[in-house]
Amino acid sequence: MKPVYMINGFLESGKSEFIRYTLEQPYFQTRGRTLLLLCEEGEVEFGDTLLQRSRTVVELIEEEADFTPENLLALEKKHKPERIIVEYNGMWNFKNMKLPRQWKIEQQITTIDASTFPMYYTNMKSLLAEMLRHSEMIIFNRCDGIRDLSSYKRNVKAINQKAEIIFEDANGEVNAIMEDELPYDLKKDTLELDNTGYGVWYLDCLDHAERYTDKKVVFTAMVLRPQGFPEDYFVPGRMAMTCCAEDMAFLGFACAYEKARELHDRDWVKVTATVSWEYWADYGGEGPVLHAVCVEPTKAPKKQVIDFSS
Repeated sequence: MKPVYMINGFLESGKSEFIRYTLEQPYFQTRGRTLLLLCEEGEVEFGDTLLQRSRTVVELIEEEADFTPENLLALEKKHKPERIIVEYNGMWNFKNMKLPRQWKIEQQITTIDASTFPMYYTNMKSLLAEMLRHSEMIIFNRCDGIRDLSSYKRNVKAINQKAEIIFEDANGEVNAIMEDELPYDLKKDTLELDNTGYGVWYLDCLDHAERYTDKKVVFTAMVLRPQGFPEDYFVPGRMAMTCCAEDMAFLGFACAYEKARELHDRDWVKVTATVSWEYWADYGGEGPVLHAVCVEPTKAPKKQVIDFSS
């Protein structure tokens, strides 16, 4: 299989800068040729010296119609590379992209210009969501002077919960979410979570388990009992709109409850539970696991869906 490194983002989001930085690193001075496919021409140019030192050849694909498995295989045959880097055009729908069957994406990285993120998130949300959905790393650059980075992180995490998100300003990496920006008081032993609070807590819990371990949370949730789940566990959670009405996700953590077998899918309950950090097979490792103190039937909230899209 031919390894492919996919770098995507909108024009002038920092894709070329990231690729150039990567090519300049000593660890990238490896044996074999690198084929760099540019699907748009940005402001950053790759000098001949850098390309020669990193054994990189560049091919420009200007039209989306030309980005086909047949044409890509022809370029592979022409240059015989060991690896391929694709600087993908952010205006091309990533959902429609097709690679040769012999190519395998080893890593996908999305770069975002933080200063223009609100505009793209508002006006081109579906294109942005397709880029973010399968990215292992999402880099917000040019964060200087932007105060509300925590909302940027929540917007992205709602689409891709597993991605590593990095914020950078002129001085380097910056911390995105400070405790005093959260919609609840972490000094309290019990957190009462409303609609907004639940969404923020769920996403922040994935990154900052230390903030919530052994704390008690109270929230209204829909019941989900996945097939094959242990009888004394269920998943209390909420549906969330991450991009548009057709793009929904269920946000919830496994919850130990001795009477879980008495619950039914789509029941509404008020959950009081403590938070722990444990191994859970469905997580593929450790993650938040709830231990129910009390589970009571309740009415569905007026707003049943948490809206991250606005």
